[in-house]
Amino acid sequence: MTQRIPIEPLTADAFAPFGEVLEAAGDPDKLINRGLCGRWHDRAALDFGPQGRAGISIFRAEPRALPYSLDMVERHPEGSQAFLPMAHTPFLVIVAEDEDGVPARPRAFLTAPGQGVNYRRGTWHGVLTPLSDPGLFAVVDRIGDTPNLEEYWFETPYLVEFSE
Repeated sequence: MTQRIPIEPLTADAFAPFGEVLEAAGDPDKLINRGLCGRWHDRAALDFGPQGRAGISIFRAEPRALPYSLDMVERHPEGSQAFLPMAHTPFLVIVAEDEDGVPARPRAFLTAPGQGVNYRRGTWHGVLTPLSDPGLFAVVDRIGDTPNLEEYWFETPYLVEFSE
């Protein structure tokens, strides 16, 4: 039997167990550049472990369609991972809490245009899932020589969709 996961709007409170929502919401923390630029300061707890460093990569992912079949999640035990869309389009964010080394029931969020996310170190999450072209993202994550990827494949895929 197919298990269904409803898509929720991405909010800072709902996403808090998994990391931070990155967005320019509300008033900026301060104005810079003679008041012409708002700065929302230090919005993510970046964590690259004792044997890594921060790196910025560019990812281009193929758009996916809804409903979306979720058969695998992954996590990075050595570092956090931030996804910053380079287009003003929403994307799907899938996360799961850890239950004794395996993911619990996943949750799915839809970003608003302009929102990004930072997954905490060790957070189970789905692969990068844009819903439209160009699927282009700046990614800030750990660069290092030690292994930093674990995958978990579900016996029965979940169907991620908007609830009725």
